[in-house]
Amino acid sequence: VQLQAYGGGLVQAGGSLRLSCAASERSFSRYAMGWFRRAPGKEREFVAAIKWSGGSTYYADSLKGRFTVSRDSAKNTVYLQMNSLKPEDTAVYYCAANLRGIVSMIRVPSTYQYWGQGTLVTVSS
Repeated sequence: VQLQAYGGGLVQAGGSLRLSCAASERSFSRYAMGWFRRAPGKEREFVAAIKWSGGSTYYADSLKGRFTVSRDSAKNTVYLQMNSLKPEDTAVYYCAANLRGIVSMIRVPSTYQYWGQGTLVTVSS
């Protein structure tokens, strides 16, 4: 399975972007899809996740209210709507697929089995 993330770019502080992530196989069975990011010089961190069945969502506490994760099952795509962007949101954003179905681990990168290539988001001040 290949994940293709796209939609990154350069945006001014206060602006919005929507990232998309499509899976190459429609019949790909997954428990959840997640978004992570890695800022320059920092560790990879959890951003948001959504259960593929049912659509329950999970967010990093610091991002709740500004970021929204959603999915379109018909398009086999997960989205990350990012509003009120700040310079500290600058990072490479990755989508990932979690097959194992452990909700308590949904924020843990090592529980995700497939990763997209990342898309760069740059927020200027």
